[in-house]
Amino acid sequence: MHSYEFQMYRNFDELAIDMIELAKEIMPDKLVYLTSIEDDTQHILKLSSQDSPIMLEEGMSFDLKDTVCNRIDFNQREVLMYEDIEEQIESTRLQSLLREVNIKSYLGIPILTKSGDIFGTLCVANHKSAQYDSKSVQLLKRVVRMFSYYLELERRASRDELTDLYNRHYLYNYFETNPNQGGALFLIDLDGFKFVNDTFGHDEGDLVLKEVARRLKRLMEPIHDSKVYRLGGDEFLVKVAHALPEEVVIEYAERMLTVLKEWDAHLPLSASIGIVPYGPDEDTDLSRLLKEADVALYQSKASGKNTYQICR
Repeated sequence: MHSYEFQMYRNFDELAIDMIELAKEIMPDKLVYLTSIEDDTQHILKLSSQDSPIMLEEGMSFDLKDTVCNRIDFNQREVLMYEDIEEQIESTRLQSLLREVNIKSYLGIPILTKSGDIFGTLCVANHKSAQYDSKSVQLLKRVVRMFSYYLELERRASRDELTDLYNRHYLYNYFETNPNQGGALFLIDLDGFKFVNDTFGHDEGDLVLKEVARRLKRLMEPIHDSKVYRLGGDEFLVKVAHALPEEVVIEYAERMLTVLKEWDAHLPLSASIGIVPYGPDEDTDLSRLLKEADVALYQSKASGKNTYQICR
């Protein structure tokens, strides 16, 4: 799960703080902290106290392989517990790293969504050896389970059910919380999709939509600050959230056209694209930008399809 996603969930900060406070009531004499894990990096999101002998701060990031949380079995959703780090961990390197932040005992509970995506961990630590009784651990697991339900509900509200791409709701939320960035919208509509649905049925159409999503995600993955959305039907949108020179806009559009016209002979598909670049100082009203992209998309279809038009 990417950090930019959960940061826009409604009431995320409040619920994270509530979870920390509940955990602190269960284990009042220890430091409680919430982490997220993204790729190979662990981020410290929330702490129960900024005044602790343990030298962690909100906003810190660590290479995951250098953390004790790296030893948690997320597949089995198992709690990891060390009541005395130096007696129970054989790795001298990890002992040294934990000693640097003054952690002597540790409890880590994995946080995953219902679908199995890793969010991070709820951790309890102390600067001295400590015991973790089973009743308290079970209570903490219940707190984590409730937080996981919240994450799953927010994920479902933000994702398209068929393709798992971000949806229109998430797009509007992103623009509300990240104004005046500058960038470009690429509004994509499939040419020939109605024929596929009418001729081969909706199951085949759904497979096409999933494949379009997969191709666009793979294409845009290396591009910084880019996201792919499904707005509905056979309409997709790619957003790049930084200003682009026109030659780069054209390059991206041509790449999209290329990957969306390579189909089996019985699928006469291609794509048309309407593009709206916008500067960081412009009024980034999303409804207006989408209308302009839709006009450009109509122009590209009218000019023969399998092409793009840029709104100028």
